[in-house]
Amino acid sequence: MINYNLYQLSFIGDAVFELLVREFLLKKGVVKLNDLQTKTLLFVTAKKQAEFVNYLTQNNHLTVKEMDLIRRGRNIKTHKSPKNCDIITYKYATAFEILIGYLYYDNKERLDEIFNLVLDYNKGCNKDDSIWKE
Repeated sequence: MINYNLYQLSFIGDAVFELLVREFLLKKGVVKLNDLQTKTLLFVTAKKQAEFVNYLTQNNHLTVKEMDLIRRGRNIKTHKSPKNCDIITYKYATAFEILIGYLYYDNKERLDEIFNLVLDYNKGCNKDDSIWKE
């Protein structure tokens, strides 16, 4: 049983997702700080996270419980206005962070599955980027 509210799950999900991305980049051999920052932005922006939610939902990759979290996450009140995107994109990104936060506490194996799906999606969008070359 997870005793955190959606705001708390979003908070931890944001940190967990960025850590997963950073670990992925380091494992791929990205070592220069500027490159790490630039390539992290291929994943960790509200726009990209909203894309991930759309990809996961449209391709039926989420369970009923996960879809419910996404729905609830999209509908929570926002206490700040987004700086670099519209409110709809921001709400979808928040929903993604909630999903990641929830899976971090509830099912790390499923979190890995979702992260790998996100990697596959992002590879298709950025296949010419050097991080995808083996």
